Amino acid sequence: MLLSLLYLIVRCLLGVPAVLLRRDLSKDAELLVLRHENAVLHRQIARVRYTPADRLWLAALSRLLPRRRWREIFSVTPATILAWHRRLVARKWGYSNRRRPGRPPTAAAIKKLVIRMATDNPQWGHRRVQGELVRLGHRIAASAVWQILTTAGIDPAPRRSGQTWKQFLTMQAKGIVAVDFVHVDTVFLKRIYALIVVEHRSRRAHLAGITANPTGAWTVQAARNLLMELGERVDTLTFVLRDRDSRFTRAFDAVFEAEGIRILASPSQAPRANAICERMIGSLRRELLDRLLLVNEQHLRRVLTVYLRHFNTVRPHRTLKQLTPAQTENLPPTPVDLSGYRVRRRPVLDGLTSEYEIAA
Repeated sequence: MLLSLLYLIVRCLLGVPAVLLRRDLSKDAELLVLRHENAVLHRQIARVRYTPADRLWLAALSRLLPRRRWREIFSVTPATILAWHRRLVARKWGYSNRRRPGRPPTAAAIKKLVIRMATDNPQWGHRRVQGELVRLGHRIAASAVWQILTTAGIDPAPRRSGQTWKQFLTMQAKGIVAVDFVHVDTVFLKRIYALIVVEHRSRRAHLAGITANPTGAWTVQAARNLLMELGERVDTLTFVLRDRDSRFTRAFDAVFEAEGIRILASPSQAPRANAICERMIGSLRRELLDRLLLVNEQHLRRVLTVYLRHFNTVRPHRTLKQLTPAQTENLPPTPVDLSGYRVRRRPVLDGLTSEYEIAA
């Protein structure tokens, strides 16, 4: 019995090293399997993305391994491991939450006011806008105004550039009339020309003349007829805007210059420089000329006369806040409740367009 017990004890003592050796061998085999699986996964994935928790765990484990073996064990470079560790240290010992806040952001209302001032006054620079805000009681840095205007796409120093053509026409709209030709082909394939004049401020349009042969002498006579038609409004005119058509001769300009009116010649091949007149002619084509078959000059004159009366007295214009040119020259209509009135339709040009009025 004693011998049997002794045998079992000796056997167990001899089996412990074998078990320990077998366990180390199993661990090494498991590590080899994991490394091989890791290599297989790296061949299938172009880039491994680590979460912050992954970086934290790998950076912590790196301190338990000799640095010379990092390249063999980790799938990232040693420099990346060190960078992760520095980021953890910086996060632990950072004092950013104790820093004082910087300059407060500019209020949205102030930004809106800065942009409004620069838009309403194109010649103002950022210094002028800053001074206006200081005068109103709000102190703001000139650099802040500069940044607001730059972000909004507005030149913060417009005095460095000259006045644009659009700004000039907008500021001088009260005293500008624009002239241009529109041509019409009759049913007999004969081309007829009409000289159209538009007042910039009121958008009132005039027919200066119609002819099949618009010579320089004809345009001079049309200019004289236009001045007679405008009457007292000639005294308010400052500029006549025209293109560089050869039919607008030096004698044509002299008719207006005799009344103290300057001539503005738009740049070559720049229809936007005479945009108001071009837009009116476009409306004339879409609403009238492209929808009628015209026979001769008399027919065109009669049709244009009726349409221009409609254009000036009844047709609303978006530029005039949906009022007519006649309404802008007088008082706007008094608002009424149309549900209590009967509205009557009157066809114009045999039903080509319509006019509406409140029945008496």
